[in-house]
Amino acid sequence: MDNQRLILFIALSFVVLLLWEAWQRDYAPEPVPVETRAESAAGAESTPAADVPDALPQTGMTAEAEPTPDPGSRRVRVVTDVLDIEIDTRGGDLVGAALLDYPIDADKPDIPVRLLHERPSDIFVVQSGLRTPDSTEPTHHVTFSSARDEWRLQPGQDELTVELTWTSPEGIEVIKRYRFTRGDYLVELEQQVSNTTGKPWRGRQYRQLQRSEVSGQGQAFIYTYTGGVIYSPEEKYEKYDFGDMRDTPLARDISGGWAAMIQHYFLAAWLPAPGETNHYYSKALSDNRYVLGLAAPAVSVPPGGEHTFSSRLFVGPKLQDRLKEIAPGLELTADYGMLTILAKPIFWLLEKIHDLVGNWGWSIIILTLLIKLLFYKPSEMSYKSMAQMRKLAPRLKTLKERYGDDKQKLNQAMMELYKTEKINPLGGCLPILIQIPVFIALYWVLLESVELRQADFALWLNDLSSKDPYYILPLIMGATMFIQQKLNPAPLDPIQAKVMMILPVVFTVFFAFFPSGLVLYWVTNNVLSIAQQWVITRRIEQGGK
Repeated sequence: MDNQRLILFIALSFVVLLLWEAWQRDYAPEPVPVETRAESAAGAESTPAADVPDALPQTGMTAEAEPTPDPGSRRVRVVTDVLDIEIDTRGGDLVGAALLDYPIDADKPDIPVRLLHERPSDIFVVQSGLRTPDSTEPTHHVTFSSARDEWRLQPGQDELTVELTWTSPEGIEVIKRYRFTRGDYLVELEQQVSNTTGKPWRGRQYRQLQRSEVSGQGQAFIYTYTGGVIYSPEEKYEKYDFGDMRDTPLARDISGGWAAMIQHYFLAAWLPAPGETNHYYSKALSDNRYVLGLAAPAVSVPPGGEHTFSSRLFVGPKLQDRLKEIAPGLELTADYGMLTILAKPIFWLLEKIHDLVGNWGWSIIILTLLIKLLFYKPSEMSYKSMAQMRKLAPRLKTLKERYGDDKQKLNQAMMELYKTEKINPLGGCLPILIQIPVFIALYWVLLESVELRQADFALWLNDLSSKDPYYILPLIMGATMFIQQKLNPAPLDPIQAKVMMILPVVFTVFFAFFPSGLVLYWVTNNVLSIAQQWVITRRIEQGGK
């Protein structure tokens, strides 16, 4: 196996991976609709009252046949400096959330990303409520009342508290209280129960995320995970996608942890009180909707007493430093995959460089330079081997002409030549293999980091997370690959030589759809590689070492 075969193998593997991910996203079978089981849910509701609190996640907590909307419900708007929230008084659910600092497009700075929404075919909402076997239940189907239709965080005000109230016919009063903080995407939720009846009230709170599975999201040839995630101290970070929710509903007791629905750059996550044991559950509903949630232990409130259930909710971008402060493992939602152990220090270094230079484009260039310096010696070994092979090319061609199609004798003669000239034909392979994990980790850092979303660089590149609008960088990248081909020893096999020559064209087409930040990294790396390889090749050809 020579250098050309290794490079060809790596390049073709990369192309196949991109094609597979694109096919999976665009042509994989659609989710199988889940039949409504309203009858079974209704039957579960008739479970004896004493058994209901211990089996709430399996007893219709997320009824698949949604009750008819209450015509008396309305929408309450909450605006802070970073969030524009819409709360439905039916259930007190968060049915809309716009992230004011994150425009949907760099060319449309006044239109923010809507993370939560109720689009007909694409639902993503946050729900919460209380379950009890003893009286009317304040679930996310009952209608609360609000003193105002709009709440705004005023200048100089650091905290905004929004209250919704509900009272049962039996005399149980529930206040659902959302607390927003300036500059933060973390929301505190309190569900306060006041028992004004003459008997104890027993119930538990649940919190859940409901979302539709939508296919075809993301940019061409770029796949990022959209779906559920749970975290536990024992199992750590676990993806729980829509297929898992269909096939194997989640049912697990976890102390602490959290549950989230994530997508590219953004997430919504429920975080219970530290140390609190919750029952984590999932459910596939009708109409391609899925629920991921957690239910707290049951609590008894005596007559005349009250109890407050507390939780935290994060609705916003995957800002890793902030997520790390909020809960253990929450920063892992910026998902770098299997190479997280390499990707995290790479992101840390990229962030530190940005703190110094203030531009993410230049930060990528400087980071690529530092990585190139780190692997200078292994790269030097590789390029020396390639240069020596290039120098031997005429003699190898002579051997091929001498032995023709007798591959056994040809290989023996080539090995003798390598031995005589003291050349290791694999010398250029191992250094390249060592660098591959680092380059893949950097690829995921540039793809997953929300900090680079819509980041400006220079000239026409005003969004490093989107493709180059004029395809200039991909063309430069293709040109640098072509130059690298010329510096490498030509393959003896004419078919292989033609394939190698067409690879720059193939990669130019693929990279035309890649985020420009990734292409900028690749161009920088290629230019540095060409400079290093040219110097080494020139030195070897002039008789140096």
